[in-house]
Amino acid sequence: MTNSAFETTLSQLLDAPRITSVTVARDRVLTTVQQLKQDASGYVNQLWDATDPPVQLTRSDDSVSAVEHCADGRIFFLSTRAAAAADPDAPATAGAKLWVMPITGEPTVVVQRTWGFDGLKVAGQTLVVAMPWHSAATTDKEHEELAKTRKDAKVSGVVYTQFPTRYWNQDLPHSRTVLGVAPLPASGEAPDFTRVELPEGRLEHWDVSADGTRALVSMSQHRGNTPDTVQTSVVYRLDLGTGQSTELLVSPPQHEYSAGEISPDGTRAIMNVATPWREGTNLSMAPAVMDMQSGQLQDLWPQLDRWVTPAWLTNTQLVAATDDEGAGAMYVGGVDALAPTRVTSQVDTWRTGACLDEARFYGPVVTDPQANTDTRAFVYAVTSGIAASPQLLKFDLNPTAPEIVDPVVVDTAAPDNVSPGRLATISVTVADGTTVRSWLRLPDGDGPFPMVVFVHGGPWGSWNAWTYRWNPDPFVAAGYAVLLPDPAISTGYGQAMIDRGNQQLGGAPYTDLLALIDAAEARDDIEATKTSVAGGSYGGYMANWIAGHTGKRFRCIITHASLWDTTTMGQTTDNATWDRAMSPQAAYSPHQFAQDIAVPMLVIHGDKDYRVPIGQAQQLWHALHTITPSVTDTTGHTAHRYLYFPDEGHWIQSRGNAEVWYKVFANFLDVHVHGSAEVLPAELG
Repeated sequence: MTNSAFETTLSQLLDAPRITSVTVARDRVLTTVQQLKQDASGYVNQLWDATDPPVQLTRSDDSVSAVEHCADGRIFFLSTRAAAAADPDAPATAGAKLWVMPITGEPTVVVQRTWGFDGLKVAGQTLVVAMPWHSAATTDKEHEELAKTRKDAKVSGVVYTQFPTRYWNQDLPHSRTVLGVAPLPASGEAPDFTRVELPEGRLEHWDVSADGTRALVSMSQHRGNTPDTVQTSVVYRLDLGTGQSTELLVSPPQHEYSAGEISPDGTRAIMNVATPWREGTNLSMAPAVMDMQSGQLQDLWPQLDRWVTPAWLTNTQLVAATDDEGAGAMYVGGVDALAPTRVTSQVDTWRTGACLDEARFYGPVVTDPQANTDTRAFVYAVTSGIAASPQLLKFDLNPTAPEIVDPVVVDTAAPDNVSPGRLATISVTVADGTTVRSWLRLPDGDGPFPMVVFVHGGPWGSWNAWTYRWNPDPFVAAGYAVLLPDPAISTGYGQAMIDRGNQQLGGAPYTDLLALIDAAEARDDIEATKTSVAGGSYGGYMANWIAGHTGKRFRCIITHASLWDTTTMGQTTDNATWDRAMSPQAAYSPHQFAQDIAVPMLVIHGDKDYRVPIGQAQQLWHALHTITPSVTDTTGHTAHRYLYFPDEGHWIQSRGNAEVWYKVFANFLDVHVHGSAEVLPAELG
């Protein structure tokens, strides 16, 4: 049952500083670290110099983002923080301001404008920003006047011309995006931006060549009225001097192209080529390299059976991190290599049970190709494990003769948390001959322990890294074993593992899960009659599916941000292609089995969830009261509960709501596993 150990572990987890980004230029390492605000009411990203020793550079209660180095040592970044001295001419509705931090001294505002900035790049002696721009404006003055007109009229309406209209937890903006290009300003001066118009559509990604002359942009365009053309990604080369755009790639129906980094010499760019998930086709991803002049694609590392997002080490060598069999791996290889070389140790934990503390996930990788050579390059990666909080590692690599290297730990503001209990692995061979595996977090002692199963989301994902959401630590501290399985559709096991389940959401993934649960319950240290199941997103879908197919086998089910009806979800989510994959899987829709649910369910959802819209939770909650046979508590009232967050999205992100999430979750377990009294957090009112 929940106790002081749970409370202490939860507070340590939620209050711990955490690395959110890393940028590197020459020998300087900057990180943004998410920390508690001064009043502990929420989180803010602060800027740190982690070069040695770590030094905090910002202390505002407004987050820092888009951190960029300059050759002269200055740092540019974006933030909504208030300026030290109020500017009477500043826009009243300014968004993120452009700031500069000198080598010594405090940061100052460079530019502020109504609706602010969305992105920032420093390339050589050029400063490039992405700016929301009023659709009817042609000058800065007109933009400010028209934006003020909208504000003064208190208008919130938006007219859209393409899909989607919202994404994850944000309504997409009422403006278009343009780029602003300027020479790097001298200290104390403001940049004079030249506006560069983007091609039609919504900006998805952009990068700037190292010399600041060209940009690579991906635009989402509506190129027809078929399901395949509603969201078409088109890649353009943009001349930042003339504003001329050249179309390089148009995503065909069978693929989706997304652009990555431009090579240091500006001749090539990384591309990701995805095969969309739809009926009869499984999601797959493959890296490629594109010629910046012709748009011609070349497959990258075709013999590597992993999904990777590479970064440039030099003009010809790349580095990438990837999920790998319940942990992670890092690879280095040339643009012409059939397969890259692994540069991190392979720890076969689930077959040998050895070296569990070394099973780490590596990523994302960050490097500075301008400072690297063909024989020496430094790569930084945030690494973590199932019971190991994130740390920053530095790798000293030979790009053209890569081999396994031992990284060094870079001191940062993020502490190395000590997780309670111990770690084990479980593997089973299922009916089709595939071996599937799971982590098992166990409390100290001999047990037997009640167990809660955490089903991961995605569905393309893996339990292989630390997380501040769905973290097992508080539950292990409270005496629960936590099973973290990787069933069919999990990443890091090759495309065959994806293919096993993408066309049967409740098929192979479900039977894989039951096989892993059976194996865990067969252990002497697990109390088999006290197992519960929980999951979020696709994991919530699976929790719903399990609820309708296992009778009273499990004590209770916790389902967060969950898909309930595959025939309606795809039409209301923020991804235009998913309906073609989900609707045909009506046989695997949990809503068809509402009458077979026999155990208490805790439903959790945020109203701002646009990935799995709130209607899915409302349909489920309605079904639990109108279709599901009555499941009651000792007083004769419903045993089901619905935890609703009107201001949260797919993830519960604020400090107070996150604490309530964990406490309500844990108490629901305690009530139905141990027979404890229901004790809800006082903050719920």
